[in-house]
Amino acid sequence: MTIIEQGGGPAPQAVPDLIKDTTTQTFVKDVIEESKRQPVLIDFWAEWCGPCRQLTPIIEKAVRAAKGKVKLVKMNIDQHPQIPGQMGIQSIPAVIAFVNGQPADGFMGAVPESQVTAFIDKLTKGMAAPGEPNIAEILAEAEAVLAEGDAAAAAQIYAEVLSIDSTNIAALAGLAKCYVTTGAIEQAKQTIAMVPESKRNDAAVKAVQVSIDLAEQAQSVGPVTELEQKVAANPLDHQARFDLATALNAQGNRAEATNQLLEIVKRDRKWNEDGARKQLVQFFEAWGGADEATVDGRRRLSTILFS
Repeated sequence: MTIIEQGGGPAPQAVPDLIKDTTTQTFVKDVIEESKRQPVLIDFWAEWCGPCRQLTPIIEKAVRAAKGKVKLVKMNIDQHPQIPGQMGIQSIPAVIAFVNGQPADGFMGAVPESQVTAFIDKLTKGMAAPGEPNIAEILAEAEAVLAEGDAAAAAQIYAEVLSIDSTNIAALAGLAKCYVTTGAIEQAKQTIAMVPESKRNDAAVKAVQVSIDLAEQAQSVGPVTELEQKVAANPLDHQARFDLATALNAQGNRAEATNQLLEIVKRDRKWNEDGARKQLVQFFEAWGGADEATVDGRRRLSTILFS
């Protein structure tokens, strides 16, 4: 698995031919074919058109700022009337965005810079510029590395994302999860504290917060061996069994933690105001809905509750 290091890799290359003129003969190559690689804006203009002269520097600036996510192709409608005629262009300036070989959006008139920028942002949402890291791919890699059990390497990758975007919620949650996995609870709490209040209900953030709460809970229940001895001595000591489940979960023993809580549910569903079931649901939230232990635990819990 490749570990992404800060400052690694070659510098991004300048993107050539961001802005060019096209003709009737080169339109298919410059616009249709090129738009299968990234969005292409075609700007229909003419020498006599005052608003065209206003729009041109604005749209060129916005395209350069997009750093290769989009290209601009200009067509003089007086010299090349066939294409605009076929497309039904009746007034200029007219800008049409092509994506995957087809017209996708457009606007007419000399609109302000903010509107042009918003148009390009909408068109390129989620795209990485050539030479720039793809955040979604890096996050997926970090998640995979963490799932393989290498929390330190995953933390390094999440930190790389945060060096690019310090407010990335998925990266903050992922980094905090790495800390929880290695027992660094204070660092996990400090990382989650960086998440804005408005984003605290994000599923990944809530899952990590539950993991932190459970880890802190586990610190107060005592060693697993002592709790196992208590349960062996008195199988009806539900509090000892509950604490044992909490301690086992903190050690990463999800299957046995589930077994202990299910045993309480089977023996006394109402114990501690349904505390065993509620704790198990918290485990599921911390582990994630797709985790094998969650899927198996939910199935077994349903069997007990509805049998």
